[in-house]
Amino acid sequence: MNELLLKTSGIIIIGNEILSGRTQDLNSRYLAQRLLSIGIIVNEVRIIPDIKDQIINSVNELRNKYNFVFTSGGIGPTHDDITAECVASAFDVDLPVNKDAKKLLENYYLTKQIKLNSSRLRMARIPVGAVMIPNPISVAPGFQIKNVFVLAGVPNIFQAMVENIIKNLEFKISIKSTTITINKAEGDIAEKLSKIASQYPNVSIGSYPFENGLIKGTNIVISHYDEKLIKEIAKFTEKLK
Repeated sequence: MNELLLKTSGIIIIGNEILSGRTQDLNSRYLAQRLLSIGIIVNEVRIIPDIKDQIINSVNELRNKYNFVFTSGGIGPTHDDITAECVASAFDVDLPVNKDAKKLLENYYLTKQIKLNSSRLRMARIPVGAVMIPNPISVAPGFQIKNVFVLAGVPNIFQAMVENIIKNLEFKISIKSTTITINKAEGDIAEKLSKIASQYPNVSIGSYPFENGLIKGTNIVISHYDEKLIKEIAKFTEKLK
């Protein structure tokens, strides 16, 4: 695909629980699919621990490398939720309690008859210059500062935040795809498929082997913004059957 027409992005998944295997990362897959649907490709996904220097360095590296950066995790009320302060450090700005975010939390916890203690108040800290990303589920907001979007790690909250920002992201095109199923092993079609792919260097042509009982097959996924081009390549690919 012609990346000059597409916007680029990186995803940073933050949390020791992901690296330890205690929690499965569902967020990068969901976000990658939503971004691709509006013409933003995910160039890189990093999974990193709750370590300050690693978070700061990753944010700074990726925000200078891609159009958009999305982080997941580390904005809750506990001591190891350090993403907000790390992002503030990456941009060299202060991290005060935001009065609007504090008001949201006050009202939310009042209805729950729960005290807004100092730990929960940590979730109202927003870097100077950032704007809040709404959280319709548990109220505590994420935030955007320049091209960096800081989102919650809990999957249903993460997804709700994504839906709140996705409609506002600038994009020019959307990506379409089609899947051709070949009931042949990947090794049997690799040479011919390689020749097809070499003729269309700007088109994403992915090869994914599968087994269905005794049948060994390959799914060929063709992705591009030009539907006519997809259909043209699909005709050649069909001949591999």
